[in-house]
Amino acid sequence: MTATDSSILNQYLVGKEPFYQPQHDEVALFEAAYRKRLPVMVKGPTGCGKSRFVEFMAWRLGKPLVTVACNEDMTAADLVGRWLLDKDGTRWQDGPLTVAARYGAICYLDEIVEARQDTTVVIHPLTDHRRTLPLDKKGELIRAHPDFQLVISYNPGYQSLMKDLKQSTKQRFTGFEFDYPNAELEAGILVQETGVAPSIAAQLVTVAATARRLKGHGLDEGISTRLLVYAAMLMDDGVAPRAACRMALVQPITDDADIRATLEHAIDMTFA
Repeated sequence: MTATDSSILNQYLVGKEPFYQPQHDEVALFEAAYRKRLPVMVKGPTGCGKSRFVEFMAWRLGKPLVTVACNEDMTAADLVGRWLLDKDGTRWQDGPLTVAARYGAICYLDEIVEARQDTTVVIHPLTDHRRTLPLDKKGELIRAHPDFQLVISYNPGYQSLMKDLKQSTKQRFTGFEFDYPNAELEAGILVQETGVAPSIAAQLVTVAATARRLKGHGLDEGISTRLLVYAAMLMDDGVAPRAACRMALVQPITDDADIRATLEHAIDMTFA
């Protein structure tokens, strides 16, 4: 690795160990996938720890992590790169996918279903035996660095006919199915992440359980572990439990007055 390669990759290294609480054997399975450089798909609801897991694995493996937050306006050029004009004329600028493939990083495409299907097809040559990335506009064919791995994530709950991965894309990946942790594990995560008292953590998880039972019955998504962390952080700063819960757990997930009333009742009963 040249000094230039090293300086490019250093900015993507995960410098501090992220806290991640394994639920099953996902850590060992991801390590096995990385040893064979298999592409990985991580599925699960919003805020259940998908991105934290990928960040943790990059740290554990000691590999740079290039993250792309996918959106419907993202083009193939946003991923692979484009020609730019400057004072000296034109110059090529690699996109994040190209940087990862060229120099040897884990490339994480977060919520990939948000991107247009004509954009995501550019990953296909990187996810089979070819492990190549054609830069058509530059006339270059990149052969992926031996350390390169592609990881994608998405929320199956938001799938629709217009927002789903093609089977030709899905079947290029190994996969994990994530869900919210069980009550004891989730309470432990809150304690570890925020320092909140175990009794308060258990109460927050109880409120979350009520909301998650409403998924599909007025709520598109239940309360995520991420939002529970937010509520615990507010409490740690002195905000009253009920106010913290309304701010972090109710207002962000629904505008429906009846659903809000149900959740607020659960909060009042739990923090009576």
